[in-house]
Amino acid sequence: MNAPEVPNRKKKARSASKNGGHKAIPSGPIPRYVIIADRLRQRVESGIWHAGETLPSLHSLASEFGVARPTARQAVQLLVKEGLLSSQRGQGTFVSATATPIKTTPLETSLYELAQTYRVLVPRILEIDEVPRALPSAMGQPPQYIYMRRLHSLDGRPYCVISLYIAEHIFKLAPGKFRSEPVIPLMVANKSLDIAQARQTLSIGTADAETATLLGIPVGAPVANVIRTFTSSDGSVLYYAEVAYRGDGIRLEIDLKS
Repeated sequence: MNAPEVPNRKKKARSASKNGGHKAIPSGPIPRYVIIADRLRQRVESGIWHAGETLPSLHSLASEFGVARPTARQAVQLLVKEGLLSSQRGQGTFVSATATPIKTTPLETSLYELAQTYRVLVPRILEIDEVPRALPSAMGQPPQYIYMRRLHSLDGRPYCVISLYIAEHIFKLAPGKFRSEPVIPLMVANKSLDIAQARQTLSIGTADAETATLLGIPVGAPVANVIRTFTSSDGSVLYYAEVAYRGDGIRLEIDLKS
């Protein structure tokens, strides 16, 4: 009698042919193992490879990308070091249990929707200076802003790093709440504030070492940089912020005019 088949508790990661594999990575300024690591990382972050799945063998990865096994091993080791993969002697390399795709949120284009987005974020103060200072682009102007640098998390994962300046007279309305809660929902909820214009500018950049560490992404990974300004009807700046969002957590939705 044949022995009953024992189900494998770990799913095998889907083959490269289904996951956009690319052979023969050309030589260039970026090391091949870094390029391979980026492509493997994309498969995890996009949900193609799920937590607990076993990676293809080094031989398979080397064949897929047209490189030697040591190069494929370097790529895998880089992701193990990041915590995205987990290697167990004699059992192989797996996608870590915590490696779930980050929830994306739209970069809203209305003040109310922006406040709703920030309402679900959890802030942590990295730095605060309650001695009033001037805006970074307003040299010579009177110091009248409270400065905070904060890390916002979404569903327990780092989402954005923000350096913000809030007018001192606004901060004094609820200093405890402004220290511990997202600032934008608090400002929007206060109907006495004269927010006549809210403007934000988006540019695409790459993460420096500090930002990458805070957001839990590789150095040089894409980030969305946003400069955001709220002004009153007399032109006074009420709020100014410089924000770095992790690129895989942001989507921009635009209704095109006909």
